[in-house]
Amino acid sequence: MLNKHSLEEIAEIHNLLGNIKKEYEEGIKPILMKNSPSRFRNPHTVPKLKKIQINRGLGLAAQNTNILKKNIEEFKNITGQKPLITRAKKAIAGFKIREDMELGLSVTLRGEKMYAFLTKLLFFTFAQIRDFRGLSLRSFDKAGNYTFSLKEQLIFPEVNYDDVDQTQGITITIVLEQSSPKYNSKSMDKILNGMILFKFLRFPLNDFGYYDKYSSFSEINQAWDRKKHLKRKRWSQE
Repeated sequence: MLNKHSLEEIAEIHNLLGNIKKEYEEGIKPILMKNSPSRFRNPHTVPKLKKIQINRGLGLAAQNTNILKKNIEEFKNITGQKPLITRAKKAIAGFKIREDMELGLSVTLRGEKMYAFLTKLLFFTFAQIRDFRGLSLRSFDKAGNYTFSLKEQLIFPEVNYDDVDQTQGITITIVLEQSSPKYNSKSMDKILNGMILFKFLRFPLNDFGYYDKYSSFSEINQAWDRKKHLKRKRWSQE
């Protein structure tokens, strides 16, 4: 028998699968404002998805026209959008890189394509990763954005195994828009906002237990300050 919580969870996942944007506007956003009025005092302070950036570095292999074309076609199938070719800004003789040399691919998704890619990522792609143990909380940056890497493209349903000559990874950055007021604009607050939003979006974050032993964020800040002090002490001894 399914209990009450599991039925609510199934309903929430069903709503996210149907339309993440609609569920965010009608479900997640009002709940965050109601449960945390001190943190989210108006709708503009609630974090929301701004864009998803997907990158792949090809290095010198990008000089091969066939490899470059195959990667562009693969990116179009995965993201539904034609990628931009990233080029070297300056020449580096040690790496045999010339100025304006083709080095990789980049795609920026916004709007409906962003939400479609996120739905596929959350509910289909992560399930295909072998021995998947979740995403690390330590991948948040100071602005509250989240970056992670996937080792191979075969986990995406659009990729045909027979067409893949070499497994290549991609880097995905999820950029959040946060209009934080002055009292709530520290890096820790932005990271916390990102964590809260990701939890509601059913991101498989695996490091929540790391902070269970702390009763407040002031204790976490003290722990980080002690670590910084130890690092400085170690550097000074060297």
